[in-house]
Amino acid sequence: MRMIGIREFRKIAAEALSKIPEEFLEKLENVEVWVEEEPDPEMLEELGLDPRETLFGIYQGLPRGEQSFFQAQVLPNRITLFRRPILEVCQNRDEIQEQIRKTVIHEIAHHFGFSEKRLRELGYG
Repeated sequence: MRMIGIREFRKIAAEALSKIPEEFLEKLENVEVWVEEEPDPEMLEELGLDPRETLFGIYQGLPRGEQSFFQAQVLPNRITLFRRPILEVCQNRDEIQEQIRKTVIHEIAHHFGFSEKRLRELGYG
């Protein structure tokens, strides 16, 4: 697949987000979606992942069930999509869009407190 620049990738990501069911999106108060080139080695190490493993995205923040009315939320929670790993496994624009959609839904589940183990049990891992 030809290399897609960051601007085009963000456009595809916006299209993918528009296809996520509204019941998920409406519960994403204070969650931003970012695009970065790829995860850095320190991030992979913190996650216990081998540098050769593929990471399409990550949720960073406090899961919704752990948030409290009395906590001051200074920074928004964030879902970060990693452009290069997604492009490496996708053959065309439709596949990119579908991988982004699946990745964001997976990370939304983390926002709601689902663990990787539970996501695998549900068939989303």
